[in-house]
Amino acid sequence: MSVVLVVNSGSSSFKYQLMDMDAETVLASGLVERIGEETGRSSHTVFTERSDGPAPTVLDATYTRELPIPDHTAGFAVMLEAFGQNGPSLAERPPIAVGHRVVHGGARFFEPTLITRLVEINIAELSVLAPLHNPANLAGIEAAKKAFPDVPHVAVFDTAFHQTLSRAAYTYAIDEDLAEEYRIRRYGFHGTSHKFVSEQAALFLGRPLAELKQIVFHLGNGASVTAVDGGRSVETSMGLTPLEGLVMGTRSGDIDPAVLFHLARRVGMSIDELDELLNKRSGLLGLSGFSDYRDIRAAIARGEDRAILAFEVYAHRLRGYAGSYIAQMGGVDVISFTAGVGENAPAVRAAGLETLGFAGVEIDLERNAATGRGIRVISTDASRVTVLVVPTNEELEIARQTLTVAGT
Repeated sequence: MSVVLVVNSGSSSFKYQLMDMDAETVLASGLVERIGEETGRSSHTVFTERSDGPAPTVLDATYTRELPIPDHTAGFAVMLEAFGQNGPSLAERPPIAVGHRVVHGGARFFEPTLITRLVEINIAELSVLAPLHNPANLAGIEAAKKAFPDVPHVAVFDTAFHQTLSRAAYTYAIDEDLAEEYRIRRYGFHGTSHKFVSEQAALFLGRPLAELKQIVFHLGNGASVTAVDGGRSVETSMGLTPLEGLVMGTRSGDIDPAVLFHLARRVGMSIDELDELLNKRSGLLGLSGFSDYRDIRAAIARGEDRAILAFEVYAHRLRGYAGSYIAQMGGVDVISFTAGVGENAPAVRAAGLETLGFAGVEIDLERNAATGRGIRVISTDASRVTVLVVPTNEELEIARQTLTVAGT
């Protein structure tokens, strides 16, 4: 059995999945959180394969513990105890490799990479571009290497898929020397998800990936959209950081940079205050008071004007990017929606595409409103563009890419 452990580490938590890569199924998953607080918490769930398909189902109840977890190394010790007490046994199903999500790879990393000391130094240096993410990713790597010292560890970078962007697509129109010295350019994010979804769409349709022009909307609390032409990322909405682009749960997305100058001069806001404003107090939260789309939907049902406007601004931005990417690629064959909002919000999908009839997009309202597991078509049979809902699986994609580097 080829077993891979996938780790997604944050500053005060980390998620993990133990995956059987022969069947591409989840054996166990868990979350260790509140690291560094007075009381930490861990949850661990064991899965078994379903008889009717590859998706896992819960075998046992989720096992939870509350105890002090001072750092990530202690968190991995708690994780190992959970495997030992609740299964599956790591002695019987030892991971042959550990795959790590790393948010920012800059222009240095364009493929899954075996983690060496030099790679760790590079990840640390790139923290200037992702100060909230890369240090946390690195803390998880260091703790995981202590817990699993005898297996290869592989970094899979959110930015790697977008390294195929052309110079015209990734270059900002600012002073060239300044941009080069401080590595200011578009990098893009959610690359693991965009890669997985675009490939799954091609497989589902039975068409060669190289022949398809695709647009993938990854819509969660963080949101991005990517144009994928022949399997290559050619445009993406996020930029130097994950702030640029679509309206998100708490992030503003695109905004006139002069707004910041105006607020600094007129209100006296500091750089840190402006950073917090755009990343944590804007987006859907700033417009409606809610960052979760489910709360906004409920507020719309109550007739709240702020929520209605937030939805309209959100959909307006989706349509704008879709139209732009159709123009950049010279057409589109497939549009896919993924992630929490993309997979579960029919109204968002319909509003985001409602003006694209000129490009051959026709949504089937009944298909769009229906719920279901797996990939499904929500366009009409007559639509020249196939519109899909494609559940993303970033952990599986990380595990697959890990095996390409560390597999036997």
